[in-house]
Amino acid sequence: MSSAPIYEVDLKKFWENPYPDLKLMREKNPICFVPQLHSTLFTKRNSISENEKKIDIFSSVQPGGLMTTLMGENMMRKDGESHQLERKAIFPSISPKTVKNIWKKDFIKNTEKILYQMKRKEKGDLIKDFALPVSAEALKTVTALSNMAFTEMDRVSQGMIDGIANISGDPLIEANCHNCTQSIDNHIDEMLPIIKKSPNHSLLSVQHEAGLSETQNRANIKLAISGGQNEPRDAIAGTVWALLKNKNQLNLILEGKSTWLNAFEEYSRWISPIGMSPRRVAKNAIIESIEFTKNERIFFMFGSGNRDEDVFDNPEVFNITRKLSASLAFGAGPHFCAGAWISRCLIGEVALPLLFKCFPKIKLNQNYGEVKFTGWAFRGPLEVNCIY
Repeated sequence: MSSAPIYEVDLKKFWENPYPDLKLMREKNPICFVPQLHSTLFTKRNSISENEKKIDIFSSVQPGGLMTTLMGENMMRKDGESHQLERKAIFPSISPKTVKNIWKKDFIKNTEKILYQMKRKEKGDLIKDFALPVSAEALKTVTALSNMAFTEMDRVSQGMIDGIANISGDPLIEANCHNCTQSIDNHIDEMLPIIKKSPNHSLLSVQHEAGLSETQNRANIKLAISGGQNEPRDAIAGTVWALLKNKNQLNLILEGKSTWLNAFEEYSRWISPIGMSPRRVAKNAIIESIEFTKNERIFFMFGSGNRDEDVFDNPEVFNITRKLSASLAFGAGPHFCAGAWISRCLIGEVALPLLFKCFPKIKLNQNYGEVKFTGWAFRGPLEVNCIY
């Protein structure tokens, strides 16, 4: 373990609300070792941004890590040239031009269908009714797995998220993760021959056309599903909740003084659906007076950096007018989220404006009390019950 000061957490409380502990870490020990997480945590925004770029010390390559073991060695677990080659291979699928000219049309069409179904209901859980299917249908389009039901897309994504967070080694969680990855492989088996005959801009297709091995292709599809479903799903529902709780912020958008995209990006700073990113120490090093030992694990805590008082004014306040250039919502450095343009389009240009246009009187259902959020590595609401 590193020489960083020790900070103890109650895992249950940290899961329910990590922000009080993260604030104390920033104030007292910005780099600290948390025994319950078996890791050293970086909690200050600028320190995270600077050190995430030091891939020779803090490597994404984790041969025995849960993600690599359960999902295969995807590009997120690679550094340097090998990472850049695969990132370049997928660029035709996730570029701003492709998103604008190809995917956005499908996002609108699918979202409008989902909203049409919702019109038959007076109330419900916005996650199940809207955010989940919108996110899943978009992911089906981008990956080429149109043969997968949107409910299955959500199931396998959650199963992989649970698997790579299974630090305690629960055998049932691991078994379910294997079941989920097998389901993805089965769906790829069905679609790959079709894609080979008729190439398109999907991830499955562009990786094949770029010459990536089938093993690499499959691993990166699983990566896209693991992060491309839960985070947009939770961000859609969470941003709607934040706007309905803060009507003054919603009014700024309705009055043309701000945008839906601003709301999404501020929510992603404030709550951070992706709360951290793990790294392996590649060699012994001293960083900010802390000694690190080769092969130990560290966490860059994006959720903490996004509430750093030295960078953001009143960071615990949801404010869609603030400048967000320092936000770590999509990460930093060479592993900046490859799906950022897709998320911005899907959520800021399609899901949010179409939802509020279709249901201009939407409001939170007070009969269900306060919305509950959970998670510190991946954070989102459990339910967002609304009256449509």
